[in-house]
Amino acid sequence: MTNQMLPRRQFIAQQASLALLGLGALPLAAAAAESEFPVRKITSGPKHHWFGYYDKLQFDPSNRYVLGMQVDFEHRSPTADDTIQIGMVDLADGDRWIELGETKAWSWQQGCMLQWLPGSDSEIIWNDRSGDRFVSRIMDVHTKKTRTIPYPVYSVSPTGKTAVTADFRRINDVRPGYGYAGLPDPNAEVLAPDDSGIQQVDLVTGEAKTIITIADIARTGAIPKPEFGIKHYFNHLLFNPDGSRFIALHRWRYPNGSRLTRMITANVDGSDLRIVCGNGYTSHFIWRDNTHILAQSRHFDGNDNWANFLFEDVDGGGDVREVGRGVLDGGGHLSYLPGNKWILNDTYPKGKARLQTPHLFEVATGRRIDLGGFHLPPIYKGEWRVDTHPRLSRDGKFVCIDTPAEGEGRQLHLIDISKVVG
Repeated sequence: MTNQMLPRRQFIAQQASLALLGLGALPLAAAAAESEFPVRKITSGPKHHWFGYYDKLQFDPSNRYVLGMQVDFEHRSPTADDTIQIGMVDLADGDRWIELGETKAWSWQQGCMLQWLPGSDSEIIWNDRSGDRFVSRIMDVHTKKTRTIPYPVYSVSPTGKTAVTADFRRINDVRPGYGYAGLPDPNAEVLAPDDSGIQQVDLVTGEAKTIITIADIARTGAIPKPEFGIKHYFNHLLFNPDGSRFIALHRWRYPNGSRLTRMITANVDGSDLRIVCGNGYTSHFIWRDNTHILAQSRHFDGNDNWANFLFEDVDGGGDVREVGRGVLDGGGHLSYLPGNKWILNDTYPKGKARLQTPHLFEVATGRRIDLGGFHLPPIYKGEWRVDTHPRLSRDGKFVCIDTPAEGEGRQLHLIDISKVVG
């Protein structure tokens, strides 16, 4: 099967956009008149819509409702006063937007951790700010009945009853675009605080406890390229499929603004902590199963470049092997389709046309199938860039992405991949 690109009407709009930017048009051969992977825009302007990160449940169990966020501005950092709307698209009712709630705790890259609550057919969860703390809201989308957990969430266990979270105040201080505005980091001048770190949150009782502090991780194992003045923090937490363990990225920022990363895992209570990738280089990742992690790193399996490597959930990562060398993009956002036969990924903007390319990778054959080329105008940069962050429907037959639409800013788009994986 050959790679497919955009449907003709979206391709034409994209060419007009490129022409306005002085980049010229792409060759007609770059697109099929009717793509085997049709793209459907499911939200519309004048307001902008997006979802954020790739490792959250965006589709409800029936695949009818698709969650999203709505905002009336772009191209600047959020402030403490910026409120965005929470809603969902009804795919069975003409892609109708249904407003559900709002939040003052959000970022461009990961939104407000909006997601369907695992184990529930009708409840969603998202982060918000209330007074002098970040909280999370759990709502039944049909009754609108809502309860508040006095702590935010980062990753929710597959049981839907437990979550782990990091300090969003500190994340916002060291990595704008991923934390939340509105509450300053009380440890802004502390390099490795002992009262900040990862918390376990009980979503039934609302109680929480700190399970790993930043001070703990800063003195655990060897820190690659140590230097005076490095500032430690946690980011990117994710439970494994059975909820027994979770990943966290331990990152530290140097005085010059650069950063390095270790990938750690631990039990839900913070015990049995393992440094799976400790060489300072880890980026996007996903659990393949309960004991293996596909993660982007370098200096493994004879490859010094950034690429995708399969790690075992053990100290040092076990027998680390590269996946998809030269085919699977080494910088995209990774997900396994149900059954683990396919990997969903994307790219950052490439070439003068600045095209982002969601793609499928067949593990057994090494075959890559591109799902389209989506132009990202240069104005979308840095903190407020629009990564496609491809997210799967529960049955793995549809992909939802964030991408700018001509004249409408960022909007949600649906790609049908059922002809390949159905």
